[in-house]
Amino acid sequence: MRFVISCLIFLILGIIALQAPLYAADFSADVITSAPGGSVAAKIYVSGDKSRMEAAGVITISRMDKKVVWMLMPSQNMYMEQPINLHAAASVQEKVEGEIERKAEGAETVNGVKTTKYRITAEMQGRRESIYQWVDESIKFPIKTAAVDGSWSTEFKNISQAQQPAQLFEIPAGYIKMPVAMPDMSALMNKANEGNE
Repeated sequence: MRFVISCLIFLILGIIALQAPLYAADFSADVITSAPGGSVAAKIYVSGDKSRMEAAGVITISRMDKKVVWMLMPSQNMYMEQPINLHAAASVQEKVEGEIERKAEGAETVNGVKTTKYRITAEMQGRRESIYQWVDESIKFPIKTAAVDGSWSTEFKNISQAQQPAQLFEIPAGYIKMPVAMPDMSALMNKANEGNE
């Protein structure tokens, strides 16, 4: 079960890394993703159509311009590469994938930021699911997203709007490309869930 929770957290972080460049201009922020088995703290950097997520000793760089995602392992000076699923990434630009309804529930302040809270209903894997989003309307970015039942959440803190250094979004010199592709986390989660049923 702990493996499933870890996969869920990293899947959510991966989705965030893909979605972030679709929303706003250059910024950096701390990201906290929580689920029943624990939480993961990460740092995200965004510049135009590029993003970098640092979490648990792994760096994920999403390059929409090159249609690629790199997963860097600094402890080994190695990286893996995978093509970006542009259909899935683009589908979240204006709304959540499979979104049926978006209803504003009023203004709320999250970490000192004025937001609009939305309840979103979407069709996900043949099931109807609902989530909340707290959107900072000044940058059109959801600074918090959570399951309606409270089972998981992702929150951006310490958002700093500033130009980000270009080298953050490149593979460092001396890194070796691994001959295998990055694992498909959604497939891993499905297999893990089947084993727990």
